[in-house]
Amino acid sequence: MSNARFLLATWDGGGHAAPMLSIARALARRGHDVRVLADPCFAADVRAAGAHFVPWRHAPHTDAAGTPSGVLRRERDARSPKEQFEAVRDGLICGPAADFARDTLEELRRAPADVVVADHMLPGVLIGAEAARVRRVAVAMSFLAVPDWGVPAMGQGLRTDRLKDRIIAWPSACPAARLWSSGLPAINRARTDLHLDPIFDPVDMFGRHDLVLVASSAAVEFPGYRPPEHVRFVGPRLDDPVWADAWTPPPGDAPLVLASLSTGTMAGARETLDRITRGLGDAGVRGVVTTGPHVDPRDITPVPNVDVLRSAPHAAVLRHAAAIVTHAGHGTAMKALAAGVPLVCIPLGRDQHDVAARITQRGAAVTIDRGASPQQIGHALQRVLHEPRHAAAAREIAAAIAAETRTDRAVAELEALSGVDQARDQLDAPAYAVAGV
Repeated sequence: MSNARFLLATWDGGGHAAPMLSIARALARRGHDVRVLADPCFAADVRAAGAHFVPWRHAPHTDAAGTPSGVLRRERDARSPKEQFEAVRDGLICGPAADFARDTLEELRRAPADVVVADHMLPGVLIGAEAARVRRVAVAMSFLAVPDWGVPAMGQGLRTDRLKDRIIAWPSACPAARLWSSGLPAINRARTDLHLDPIFDPVDMFGRHDLVLVASSAAVEFPGYRPPEHVRFVGPRLDDPVWADAWTPPPGDAPLVLASLSTGTMAGARETLDRITRGLGDAGVRGVVTTGPHVDPRDITPVPNVDVLRSAPHAAVLRHAAAIVTHAGHGTAMKALAAGVPLVCIPLGRDQHDVAARITQRGAAVTIDRGASPQQIGHALQRVLHEPRHAAAAREIAAAIAAETRTDRAVAELEALSGVDQARDQLDAPAYAVAGV
């Protein structure tokens, strides 16, 4: 098999970097030349994946000391979902598109690539690749909900079993289209500066790529989803982060419940984790709470039957867990479902309401408000633990995810696009081995 040259691009967005680094690791193990454009805070992680690290220079990023650029601070301080969306649109996706394109072109001039693979929230990277006439792939790290494709727009947690959601899903009635259209001038400045035709439809940001890979499970998406042929589900990436600490189960016979929120910065995360911890205490379970890098475990109220840790390998914890309480971040939710573990979802923002809506509609979760009290959290947890339909639905989804990840579909698609000869050997399953989760 001949080797290909891949340039990947990611950013410091909670669950966004880990799936891209998982793909980088898999490609590197296959013998390909892999470079990753990323924030300086990910330099060690990129190298640990066997790839070459390339820092952002002009585009917004989080530096080596962990200090984020304005976009993450603005999103954290947003007072409404609309403000949160606008902060990400103007500070990351659309506003700095020309800067991401510039970094990409500079790296391609330094060292060419056969394929550029970027987080779908970095269209500027793919604009640079288009200008360089390089094959390009967008990877969605969560569900890619476009109203034209038969599902409600992201951001509101809408469910297609409701009449109003079917109305909102119709493109002409979709407020998200108007919000996206406000970002098109910046996208088109980046395009026209590089002598590319402008676009006039936000959906066309995805239509210009050779492939769009959705790193999620088709089994959880709404049944009416009908994307274009070049948009393909490739299964979730389930690797634990390299920084997760070792873990052993706490003693006792009570049900084990994992609780975890985002590894990124999110408003209200510490307060929510504190209420979850107290709710686990009231529920009489063995609790394991992971705070992530931005919340100090010492700031969480101590509860006798709950271990509060900075980190733990979720795949290992979920082998022992009866349930998980989570913000419904895509990565955490998919790991839980791959293990057949039902969820209590407490969405805090971003795509979490939409992830929770899909899992809840499938019956594998109960969703409650972010302001739920410890008693309400404990009550929701008891429902998940004692109503068998939730665990049964989670196990059904786990079987589907195991089938989806039997081989590494993302790597297969990327190798096929690069033109390398795949006849040498069969693609292995991803390293996390879903069947053993």
